Amino acid sequence: MNDDLENLLVRVEQLRLEHRDLDDVIERLSQDAAPNLLQLQRLKKRKLVLKDLIARLESGSIPDIIA
Repeated sequence: MNDDLENLLVRVEQLRLEHRDLDDVIERLSQDAAPNLLQLQRLKKRKLVLKDLIARLESGSIPDIIA
């Protein structure tokens, strides 16, 4: 069980790193004189998918508290 949680946390950190990298790429492309809008749109969509995946994995890693 502990290995599963550790693997999950490592995966979430990898996804966060990819998300940050996409931020940097999107920022650089946006500053271009004639940015490729289709590429920007695809990168932003990938970034949203990563954000949703990170949220799902994080919510699954927190044990339910029975009140």
